[in-house]
Amino acid sequence: MDLSGPELVGYLASALVVTALTMTSVVRLRLFSLAGSITFLIYGILIGSPPIMITNAAIALINIWFLRKEFAGGSDHGIDLGVSHIRADSPFLHDFVAYHLDDIHRFQPNFTIPQGDDAVTLLLTRDGLPAGMVMGRRIGTTLKIDLDYVLSPYRDSRFGQWLYDDGAEVFRADGYTTLVSSGSSDTHRKYLESVGFEPDEGPERADTLQLQL
Repeated sequence: MDLSGPELVGYLASALVVTALTMTSVVRLRLFSLAGSITFLIYGILIGSPPIMITNAAIALINIWFLRKEFAGGSDHGIDLGVSHIRADSPFLHDFVAYHLDDIHRFQPNFTIPQGDDAVTLLLTRDGLPAGMVMGRRIGTTLKIDLDYVLSPYRDSRFGQWLYDDGAEVFRADGYTTLVSSGSSDTHRKYLESVGFEPDEGPERADTLQLQL
């Protein structure tokens, strides 16, 4: 079967849209949807179809608006993100961790829920809904982070940058001056470095990174 140029563009656009619907990440879904709508716009131009052009131009603009919201800075940056304390023995926390434990161990394979009076547990929220957890132990003015986990739909967004920048006030308010975490996997280490953590000094701390608040 011989396909014309416009038909090939149309099939490519369809493939991009279908791929977008398989994405669990909000950012990746929007990026593939944007690519698909732009390709469909080109297809509409090639076959001279105003309805296809108008519809997909609108979809492209909507995707751009959402992506801009996902990454933009400014005074309203992070207004939909939140962090609050939650008890370490909370049934919700244990249910949340148990449900996502396999995914958590992909990035932090040695994680177990911290216990004791020095345990620190924080709930991350997006639009008022649970989106992740931070857990660790208090050592004086240092928080040793054992878990920094965000649900896959928000993992490619600005959550980490916000938490350790504007959102870091929650740590300062509790008297922390330093955050410490282990780069237990290459993926997690790269993430920590991307949000401002730096390697700790000393030959015995090769896997440890820290962030001064």
